[in-house]
Amino acid sequence: MNFSKILDYFYPPMCGICGKLDSNFLCKKCEKILESHEEQNIVKVENMNFEELIYIFKYEGIIRENLLKYKFEEKSYLYKTFVNFLLKNDKIFENMKNYDTIIPVPISKKRNRQRGYNQSFLIAKEISKYTNLKLINNCLFKTKNVIEQSKLTKEEREQNIKNVYSLKNGDKIESKKILLIDDIYTTGSTVNECCRILKKANPKKIGVVVLAKD
Repeated sequence: MNFSKILDYFYPPMCGICGKLDSNFLCKKCEKILESHEEQNIVKVENMNFEELIYIFKYEGIIRENLLKYKFEEKSYLYKTFVNFLLKNDKIFENMKNYDTIIPVPISKKRNRQRGYNQSFLIAKEISKYTNLKLINNCLFKTKNVIEQSKLTKEEREQNIKNVYSLKNGDKIESKKILLIDDIYTTGSTVNECCRILKKANPKKIGVVVLAKD
């Protein structure tokens, strides 16, 4: 019995929305519910440090409720539910093939200890597993633990997040086509600052993938 089967025995896969046992982490009934909230979009952006924004949901209702649980209530397993749904979207899946590298938005060491996981890293790792995109998690770092962005206004967010990220091993992403992964897009301050730092390594292209946009 391999390790994944052992995990399934003690922690059987279940639908992240209703809790019903399901090998896809999303039962058919709840898949229909998510489909009713689906707002797939691939948006070209201007005056930002990235070229396009990809998202699957509007940040409201049951989506907002479950993403907050995922981020703040130790419901880490929900990443499988959301990513499985995301990857079933042919338009988004095909668009991802235009890239070759995935980088998650990092969190500080202190926040990682408090939460126990980086929600963006789990999403990035799962996407990487089902695509040919290489996951790189040792280039972009968060060097300061700041006030959570969700508690601030747009103007405060831009100042709060400024100069809190650093770049290492930039040669690994030089001339690469990068997808930056985060969970929620509100004002774009966080991903834009991350991309500003990533651009120092001269990547060929940067896009941003999030689960939901406010």
